Amino acid sequence: MSTKEQKKRIELLQGTLDLLILRTLRLGPAHGHAVAKAIEFNSDEVLQVEQGSLYPALHRLIKRGWISVEGGTSENNRRAKFYRLTTKGRRQLAVETGKWEKLAGAIARILRPAAHEGKS
Repeated sequence: MSTKEQKKRIELLQGTLDLLILRTLRLGPAHGHAVAKAIEFNSDEVLQVEQGSLYPALHRLIKRGWISVEGGTSENNRRAKFYRLTTKGRRQLAVETGKWEKLAGAIARILRPAAHEGKS
């Protein structure tokens, strides 16, 4: 990836990464690399999750009981840890999605010119 492409990437806030991981695991269990690739793919390559951010986030979500982990074999026949959304995690995904929608709406209202703005 070129430096120009890297500059176009958007850094994720911790809570946003948690939400994206939960949303990705809603589709089914996945190993860490697959989670990162799914986020990248589904964001049209705008978001890239580095290992230094991904694995601490996965451990944080395990500690909160929102995801579980079990051993398995990846598609290239390597040992891997597979992460799965728990029932508690499904509930939290709904909470976090609501928070994100509220935040995004508030930011949109600030960025959107008011109807009376620019009129004198």
